[in-house]
Amino acid sequence: MNLSATGLRVLVTAGAAGIGRAIAQTFVDNGARVHVCDVDERALAAVPARVTKTRADVANLMDVDRLFDDVRRELGGLDVLVNNAGIAGPTAKVEDIKPEDWDRCLAVDLNGMFYCTRKAMPMIKAAGGGSIVNLSSAAGLHGFPQRSPYCAAKWGVVGFTKSLSVEAGPDKVRVNCICPGIVEGERIDRVVEAKAKSLGVSREAFLDKFLDTTSMRSTVSAQEIANMAFFLATDAGKHITGQALAVDAGVRYLV
Repeated sequence: MNLSATGLRVLVTAGAAGIGRAIAQTFVDNGARVHVCDVDERALAAVPARVTKTRADVANLMDVDRLFDDVRRELGGLDVLVNNAGIAGPTAKVEDIKPEDWDRCLAVDLNGMFYCTRKAMPMIKAAGGGSIVNLSSAAGLHGFPQRSPYCAAKWGVVGFTKSLSVEAGPDKVRVNCICPGIVEGERIDRVVEAKAKSLGVSREAFLDKFLDTTSMRSTVSAQEIANMAFFLATDAGKHITGQALAVDAGVRYLV
């Protein structure tokens, strides 16, 4: 089983922090050449020198065009795209969600994935095939009350992945998505705070209830998500495509 990434040219969107940073670092540590994009300039400034980078919002078509110009210049081609960029979106009942907040959530979490994929696909095909790894969520497999924009986008990612895997298979491009559960870090902390507030309970009380939705009563780490992305993009996963793979400690439902 070959778990080496030596020679792979990899783009990780939102790759300067959190899950994206863990994914980028895992590829670098295993011999890949990696380019990242992010909207967080402070996080980008901390990206190691051996990782090339672009400040880009994946929901902005001009930014995406500029990003792929940079990828061509820095990497000379592309073998792997990791569509990691995403935002949590609003936490509210559907009748209380502002249309602009709904639009922004879908723009980043779903449209941005399409914008990047349509630019990456010709490059990966030109390389003779490769891998696209999309980040969905446990919210792409289960209903998530008061998180309807995020949930709709993440279910959309699963559908996009499965459709694209059939379309791209003859060109030797594998397409899969990862569905993380409760990933440790600042982002889930903000989600927990927002949900606790909306339900009128303490953060600790909601977190306990949240953990009870998993069979293992456990969070997962960003590194565990990175390990799955790496597996899917290397020869170890060379015949895995069209899958929505949960890394979630056994999420049974969402609250």
